This record gives sequence, structure tokens and C-alpha cells, in this order.
Amino acid sequence: MALLCCENLSLRYENTQVLENLNFSVARGDYLCIVGENGSGKSTLIKALLGLKAPASGQIVYGDGLHRNEIGYLPQQTGIQREFPASVQEIVLSGCLNRPGLPFYTRADRRRAAEAMEKMALTGLERKAYRMLSGGQQQRVLLARALCATRALLLLDEPVTGLDPLAQEQMYSIVESLNREEGVTIIMVSHDVRCAARHASHILHLRGNGAFFATAQAYRESEIGRRFLGGHAHD
Repeated sequence: MALLCCENLSLRYENTQVLENLNFSVARGDYLCIVGENGSGKSTLIKALLGLKAPASGQIVYGDGLHRNEIGYLPQQTGIQREFPASVQEIVLSGCLNRPGLPFYTRADRRRAAEAMEKMALTGLERKAYRMLSGGQQQRVLLARALCATRALLLLDEPVTGLDPLAQEQMYSIVESLNREEGVTIIMVSHDVRCAARHASHILHLRGNGAFFATAQAYRESEIGRRFLGGHAHD
């Protein structure tokens, strides 16, 4: 059974239809990259998957035991967020507040946060001020926070934007490891079609007149894939 399924989904932004009759599904263990030009509806779709925007028509179905509040989310960072006055540990722990229950941290929460920080190579930085970290370190902190909210599905909105090339490769490597070694299902929005086709198992390419959804291999062999990947289609 699919972990998440969009059935004839149509979405509007203000008074404009941005997505119409969209159909795709994500199974447990998939690594889906959502690509498309600016204005193609990527951000609007993310809001809908998180339950922050209601469909104009159609539906989003969560299956295989997944509940909407169990999606770990890594949003695009703003300048204000980069200056957030908190420690690394405080930010990572805050991901545990997504779970139902009493509004304080349990011993299990603290253990979970420590495990997430270890996976993100943040051990030793727990008490360091978040705003003093590099861009790549900050993204790893936010990814650790998202991991505290879920063991099933991570939704990442352009997680490498603004990072230097080395930090970008490190982030892609971490995400791939979470998917392949930890079994975490990934949905990532990316502006880099070539990296998406190289790392992901599936591609959802949004465009003005519809969408293309297939495995990464089928995407590389498709007309739209060849057009956007150019000579790199088989890299």
C-alpha cells in the first residue's frame, strides 16, 4: 500500500489554478524528487502534503499507517531563521513536539534527539549557538530536527539552496544514506534536475500543462527528461 497518494489533485494559489488532476504515489522506501520551473506549483504542493492547504478538488490519501503529523519537514531557510537564538540541542529537541502527548521532553525524546544529532555528525555541537554555525551545519541541525518528528517520511524543500558545493554534496549524501540505510522515505523539492535524476528513485516533474511522474530511469529516457538533462541524461 502507498504511504502517500495524490488522486486527481487540483490546487489553487490565491485565484490561480497551479496544479490540475495530479496523480502520483509514494511507497515506503521511495526517494521522490519534485522538480519544475518557478511557478509550476512545487511550493503549493508541499503545503498541501503537509495539510496546510486544502485541495481545490481531488484528495491526498495517507496509507500504510502514516498520519499527517508524522511527516518530518525541512523548510527553506530564511535570513531570520539563520539568526535564531537557540542552541543546537534546543532546536533538534523541538522536533519531538510534533508527537502527541504532554508538552515536555521525555527521556526517550532526549535519546532520540541525541541519535539524530549523531547521524548528522553534530555530536559535540549540542550547546553551540545555532546562529554561529555554517550554512551546511545549520541545515544538518534542521534535518536532525525533522528526523525527531518522524521515522517514516521526510519532506525536504530545496535543502541545498545557498550552500557551497561541498556542503551540497554532503547534504545529498546524508539524505541518500537516510533513504538507503535507514529506510526513511524521502520527498525532496529540488531546482537541480540533474542531481534529482542522479539521486532519486522517482521523479515528479511539474509543468504548466500537467506533470510527468515515473521512476528516475524512465524519466532519463523520456522526452522531457532528455530535454531538461541534455547530454547528461545517462550520467
